[in-house]
Amino acid sequence: MAPAAMTSARSLSDARPAPFWLEDPGKPEPLPALAGDERCDLLVVGGGYSGLWTALLAKERDPARDVVLIEGREAGWAASGRNGGFCAASLTHGLGNGLARWPDELTKLEELGGRNLDAIEEAVGRYRIDCDFERTGEIDVATEPHQLAELHEMHQEATRLGFTGLELLDADAMRAEVDSPTFLGGLWDRRGVAMLHPAKLAWGLRRACLELGVRIYENTPGLRLTPSGPGIVVRTPYGRVLAHRVALGTNVFPSLIRRVRAYTVPVYDYALMTEPLSAAQLASVGWKRRQGLGDSANQFHYFRITADNRILWGGYDAVYPFGGKVRAEMDHRPETYLKLASHFFRCFPQLEGLRFSHAWGGAIDTCTRFSAFFGTAHGGKVAYAAGFTGLGVGATRFGADVMLDLLSGERTERTELKMVRSKPLPFPPEPVAWAGIGLTKWAMARADANGGRRNLWLRTMDRFGLGFDS
Repeated sequence: MAPAAMTSARSLSDARPAPFWLEDPGKPEPLPALAGDERCDLLVVGGGYSGLWTALLAKERDPARDVVLIEGREAGWAASGRNGGFCAASLTHGLGNGLARWPDELTKLEELGGRNLDAIEEAVGRYRIDCDFERTGEIDVATEPHQLAELHEMHQEATRLGFTGLELLDADAMRAEVDSPTFLGGLWDRRGVAMLHPAKLAWGLRRACLELGVRIYENTPGLRLTPSGPGIVVRTPYGRVLAHRVALGTNVFPSLIRRVRAYTVPVYDYALMTEPLSAAQLASVGWKRRQGLGDSANQFHYFRITADNRILWGGYDAVYPFGGKVRAEMDHRPETYLKLASHFFRCFPQLEGLRFSHAWGGAIDTCTRFSAFFGTAHGGKVAYAAGFTGLGVGATRFGADVMLDLLSGERTERTELKMVRSKPLPFPPEPVAWAGIGLTKWAMARADANGGRRNLWLRTMDRFGLGFDS
């Protein structure tokens, strides 16, 4: 084995195959499952960020509303407790994607996204949610010359549109913030992203819901949804819930509305967490302002520093399982862990000898436009939001507001958005989806290795507004 591979393998030898965040000692005890019948004004299906925000905002809008939430496992156990903890203001998966898809309403979308992030920060304080919330921003890092040119173009476009808060960094300024020999520059969004402990946010939202009177049943999956007179019935393994309105926050898991399922596919994303850095190791990388970072490749890495000075390093591989099934055996992928570790030490050679304490993966839902879509079913009695594509830590709160607006029949500034009124193109059935996603991933890797030049396949996908991302 080559020396670099040996270094990577040694760094992983003691890593626990478990999400770091979910092992926090503050994890709450599970709540009982539903047994028998329940009735309520609003049933929320799903106990991740999407469902928790929906239940919380429903009670804030109307404290007398009777709200029940059911969760198939435990609140926050899936993507909401496994992600990198980047809480972004963007509702459009970044400025570039928003500009390409909704140029006429991008200013409004950016405004709504900023207000949404402000509201999350306010809720964290008001409900005393101890989730290590730090509004440090995020730097998009260039590691190739063509990426540096793209960041300059994005900064110029943002300036033309009147967006402030983005700062271009040359190589020296970038390395003064976080030091890596691979960094050629960066674009720092100073206020548009917060870093947090994702599982603690989910658990804090769960506690806040309970305090406001939401009845939560864990280990209670929703199995089937059917109309029943003026309302909706959702059956569970040991009972059922009769509700006037239903909000579906199931995201990567199969929607209880069958026609919605073709709009998303699961993508498995993987991450490593290091042991805490020593004072000398921390000094060697800098990172005094604790920003989140992401490189600018198609196959990108995201990385950040935690409250106890560990480094989370994730991304790059985005694995689509044939058939689009969410399977527990996909949660771990040793070949990806080894690849991520080798990339980590290429980025931070000064940290050779540092070891990883945890390695894990999990599924997120992606759609062909990379950002959430919304809709209703059963005559407006059921609402759904899905397709957040890795930016759900922040955007799910906005999605919760949209679902509540739709269920109320209100016309709001949110429901009037083209983004809310339109749908992405669905994914084709298998085996076409498998072949198309595989070809797209191959083409994206070729573009990364070829100065960012996109081949005919990617240009065709761009023309039709299609894509694949995590």
